[in-house]
Amino acid sequence: MAQIIQKKHITVEQNWQKELATGFTDPFSLLRYLNLDTTDFGSHAEARRLFPMRVPRFFASLMQKGNWQDPLLQQVLPVKQEFLSAPGFSADPLEEHATATPGLLHKYRSRVLLIVRGGCAVNCRYCFRRHFPYADNSLSKQELARNIDYIAAHPVIDEVILSGGDPLMAKDTHLAELANALSAIPHIKRLRIHSRLPVVMPSRLDTDFMRWFSAVPLQRVLVLHVNHANEISEQLVQRLRSLREAGVTLLNQAVLLKGINDDADTQQQLNETLFNAGVMPYYLHTLDKVQGSAHFDVPLQTAREIMAELIKRLPGFMVPKLVTEIGGQPGKTPIDLRLHPLE
Repeated sequence: MAQIIQKKHITVEQNWQKELATGFTDPFSLLRYLNLDTTDFGSHAEARRLFPMRVPRFFASLMQKGNWQDPLLQQVLPVKQEFLSAPGFSADPLEEHATATPGLLHKYRSRVLLIVRGGCAVNCRYCFRRHFPYADNSLSKQELARNIDYIAAHPVIDEVILSGGDPLMAKDTHLAELANALSAIPHIKRLRIHSRLPVVMPSRLDTDFMRWFSAVPLQRVLVLHVNHANEISEQLVQRLRSLREAGVTLLNQAVLLKGINDDADTQQQLNETLFNAGVMPYYLHTLDKVQGSAHFDVPLQTAREIMAELIKRLPGFMVPKLVTEIGGQPGKTPIDLRLHPLE
């Protein structure tokens, strides 16, 4: 069985963990912080029973006070529409819940996804894994070692994606050990991290993270999740600059969300701001049809029209690929702008 190799000389900085512990978990507290009247909010607050609310204070500081329609607030605030059932929406839209190996998803031929941590720093209300059975995929060191054995036994795999939840919820000591074990497998070429944590709390990209991630002898990719230009803070830009200087490839995946970023002007600003921060727009996802998120859904024809306008306005390298993800398919499905709306 593979052994998890410990990385030496890691000192754990607790600042980001302390910051994480002070986040908003009560919608009334968040609304009061934003100077919003909570008088008529009671029926909405019940939605946190379906999916807990979690919002770091740094992310809340980026929201416009006094504005119910703030695009960052709308992504994280529980609302009563989450109780509504909608045709075509399910608890497992990507068919991920039944995994052959706990904590490991081998959906794509050459890539595997490791569920490193179940929790997130922020609970986005449209999250396609809001119903994922993380408790069944929480790994002991022995189970994690078995997953590394699986990867080592399949030479077709050349890339490992650390996901969750959010993998950066894990301590740097754990992540460094995992990266070392994966780097020792000859056919692994790339290590990719998918995380929203640096966006909602840039302090997570601290010196300990930079130390171990910069030392990984694989191609390193950090894929952020930014949906609106207002999420790109100066603090985030500064931390990303250090990653770029260390040779890390920075990409972004966004989700098209009704009332938040579903127009060409907002998308243009998002992708220009990303590029200015050294992050390449990668994917623009249509909404994964997870139960409780139908109020975020954008008609496919609207998505096509937005993309057609972006192609006119932006150079090709700033235009993300418009994609959808279909459960059971071995990859993302590009949406052809020439076609009529899909049923």
